[in-house]
Amino acid sequence: MAAFLVTDDDAGPRPLTTEEASRLAITRFRNYQAQGRAVTITVPGTAGELTVTGSVDYRRKVGQGVVHGTGRAESSDGLIQWTPTSVRVHPMTHAPAHAPASPPRSGWYDRPLSSSGSALDTSLSIALGLGGDRPDNAELLPQNGAAWWGRERVDGRRVDVMTGPSSPGRSGTAGNVRYWIGSDGTMYRVRISVGSQPEPVVIDFDTHEYVPVKPLPETPATR
Repeated sequence: MAAFLVTDDDAGPRPLTTEEASRLAITRFRNYQAQGRAVTITVPGTAGELTVTGSVDYRRKVGQGVVHGTGRAESSDGLIQWTPTSVRVHPMTHAPAHAPASPPRSGWYDRPLSSSGSALDTSLSIALGLGGDRPDNAELLPQNGAAWWGRERVDGRRVDVMTGPSSPGRSGTAGNVRYWIGSDGTMYRVRISVGSQPEPVVIDFDTHEYVPVKPLPETPATR
């Protein structure tokens, strides 16, 4: 998804206006209102980049898609479904460009979602967290370091680029998450600095048609 900077005399960073803070406060709620969004998650790594192309259901907190890797990361190719606590994978030598509307009924392997040490799992968890059942507190966002950085166009849409506030209990983390947000608060891109990774994780929305996430078999194989 293409993006380019729009020249603006009021170049950032600067504090959010009241209107901008309101849009940042509702952007995760917009995803929840939509129920699901089509996503492309680009995950950096020393063993090669991973790309997850799929859908996230923000009401049920579950994602599903297909993983493609470059370099040594090609061994991770296949289908994937994840929740806040678990990951199911279906390895494939020649993975399709997009996950099928109806996932295979067999050949899945279950594992816990890692809370640390895995750039992929961290990225999957972040993607699920980009939806919330209520708006954030718009008044607290500027107080905790959220800022406006500029204007861009993403796939022809004019958006504002804003950085989020510091994480609760982690001062100095303001700016680790950058949002590309439309005039109605819709989220079109998110860029996140993750651990020791040299490049950020990038999550793009509406890169393809949204396919509702369907449940997998109750008792997949384990490894």
